[in-house]
Amino acid sequence: MTGEFISYGTPSIKLGAKFLCRILEDGETMVIHADDRDEWLTKAPKVFFITEHYRNYPYVLVRLKLISRKMLIDLLIQSWKEIAPKRLLKEWQLRSD
Repeated sequence: MTGEFISYGTPSIKLGAKFLCRILEDGETMVIHADDRDEWLTKAPKVFFITEHYRNYPYVLVRLKLISRKMLIDLLIQSWKEIAPKRLLKEWQLRSD
C-alpha cells in the first residue's frame, strides 16, 4: 500500500512497503531514504546530517527550515526513484520525456 501513514506518531510516506520519508517528533526535521547520502551531506552540510541511529541505514536527516524548495523537491524525486518499482519508474520516465 502506498501513501501517507503515521510512524512513531508523525506523518510518514511509504511507497509500497518501502519507507520514503517521515517528519521527526521535533516537527523541524525529516528523515528520508538516500542511497547517495554522502553526496547530500557534502553538498549542504548545514541542511543535511545523520545521527548515530541512522549511521548504518540509507537515510539522511534534513533540517526543514534550511532546505530550499528546489533542493527538497530534487531530494524527494531522487529518493522516490531509488525505491520505486521498475514499472513505476518506466511510467514516470515515459511521462517525463
